[in-house]
Amino acid sequence: MTDPNRPYLVERNPGNFEYQLPISVKVVIDLSGRVPLLKNEREEWELPGGKLELGETPLSTAAREVEEELGLEADLLSGLDAVDSWVYEIFPHRHVFVVSYGAEYLGGRQPRLSHEHKELGLFRYDDIAALTMPEPYKETIRTWRQRRSGG
Repeated sequence: MTDPNRPYLVERNPGNFEYQLPISVKVVIDLSGRVPLLKNEREEWELPGGKLELGETPLSTAAREVEEELGLEADLLSGLDAVDSWVYEIFPHRHVFVVSYGAEYLGGRQPRLSHEHKELGLFRYDDIAALTMPEPYKETIRTWRQRRSGG
């Protein structure tokens, strides 16, 4: 039995709850100095990505989500590398464990908006700080930028 106010707690034995979180894999993609971001239903910008599905690895989830949400060929992502991870509180009763990766896109396609989001934007790194976006995403983008520049 789960507590409807805290669905991330699953009862293993009567009165003994185990903390469980869905895993979401996000990707910072550098497209010639711009980062594609997607606007969600909460009117926040976010990185492309989604939930790890049964049988997937975080890397295969990253590749699948980039293709689904942006229409970019995952095999043309160069340097796909783990950046960081954190627990994100979407709402007080809904948390998710986020694993992020960074990559440079080497293909010729332009990203396209899928049905999963309200808007697609391509932002210069210096414009990210002013966006309505959860701080952990901004930190991930800063970290990826610093790694790419060697600083």
